[in-house]
Formats: sequence, C-alpha cells, structure tokens
Amino acid sequence: MTIDQSLKKPSGIVRVRNVLKRAERIVILKEQDRWVEGNSTALGLPKVRIKQTVVGKKKKVKEEEPK
Repeated sequence: MTIDQSLKKPSGIVRVRNVLKRAERIVILKEQDRWVEGNSTALGLPKVRIKQTVVGKKKKVKEEEPK
C-alpha cells in the first residue's frame, strides 16, 4: 500500500531545529571552549544558542510618477 501524495514530506525542505541532541550540544560547547573533559554528560549541560538564518523579504520598488 502506498502513501497518498498529500501525506508525504517533501525531502527538500529542511527546517532549523530548536532542540539539539546531546552529542551536538557537546560539539558546539567544544568549539566555544566551554566544555571541560571529564564533566558528566548525564545532567547539567549548559544551554547552547542556535544560530538561525533569517531570509529577508524583497522590498517593493516604488515607481516614481512623472510630474
């Protein structure tokens, strides 16, 4: 049985996640030099800010009317 076309997720759309996995957070902390080897990875990981790119809208060009 196949899935209806309207229920399929488009593979081209990739959204920014606002929650990272533990391993991803540790990698970012290492890049920022905030990770100390030997720390417990079970509890108490510091928060990590996620950079999101914002796509701006194109401004409408006003056509000047001749006077």
